Amino acid sequence: MPRIVVTGGAGFLGSHLCEALLERGEQVVAIDNLVTGSVDNIAHLFGEPGFTFVEHDVSNYVWVPGRVDAVMHLASPASPADFERIPIQILKVGGLGTHNCLGLARAKGATFFLASTSEVYGDPLVHPQPETYWGNVNPIGPRGVYDEAKRYAEAMAMAYHRHHGVETRIVRIFNTYGPRMRPDDGRAVSNFVVAALKGEPLTVYGDGSQTRSFTYVDDEVRGFLALLDSDVTTPVNIGNPDTEQTILELAQIVLEVTGSSSEIRFVPAAVDDPTQRRPDITRARELLGWEPAVDLRTGLEHTAEHFARALKR
Repeated sequence: MPRIVVTGGAGFLGSHLCEALLERGEQVVAIDNLVTGSVDNIAHLFGEPGFTFVEHDVSNYVWVPGRVDAVMHLASPASPADFERIPIQILKVGGLGTHNCLGLARAKGATFFLASTSEVYGDPLVHPQPETYWGNVNPIGPRGVYDEAKRYAEAMAMAYHRHHGVETRIVRIFNTYGPRMRPDDGRAVSNFVVAALKGEPLTVYGDGSQTRSFTYVDDEVRGFLALLDSDVTTPVNIGNPDTEQTILELAQIVLEVTGSSSEIRFVPAAVDDPTQRRPDITRARELLGWEPAVDLRTGLEHTAEHFARALKR
């Protein structure tokens, strides 16, 4: 059985990836320092054959005994709320953490899979964004700690590929949502759904005209596996171009899905908040045969059900 290391394995995306890998019959070593991840996300996996959890910060030296076939590096806080709360840790996991995980992959002769982000495009001047677009990022703004960490991580991965021959896979993730998101992580979907369920105002930054393209977690993980199984070494967008919505439209859909009577409250726009975001997924379609399948309203219904249960607990 293939043996896969998943960093950030107790996080929102990481926990879903661990599940999917185990369902394929693969062994999984999940590594997480639990700064933003939670053991609750993977508690149901502890009895699964082939699953191991290691509490560790990958910004420090990383070693896993035995065979490793792939290192899937998802470790990184990814929420706007984290950019101001723990900026140094974000830079360290993107730089030192990526370096350490690439070192592990090289030593084991394993494939290195990097979870990058649509944030590498910054506030894009090209719409939709293809992988060939180099982006428009403010390196010294509050979002720069995440944007530049991921851009650096991509550069390091490609350097290891060219110089050391490490097999690389780089996915650029677009606004993924679904069960196990942190209720306080500061992202639009979790903020809106939790507020709606509590009957609290939904906070929209600026006038809400900025757009995002939302990808349900099952689609995103399916894209991860298609990329891992491929021989594509350059970045690939995995996102849902059909769900591009303004943030104000998203808030209104959340109110409809939850049946909430909450009000929408407008506050000043966030610094460097991208005005639009939509993936060009031509590469994913042609090279991976991947397409998103879950529409926004269905995905939001599943997400709201998860948060409703969590709030009851």
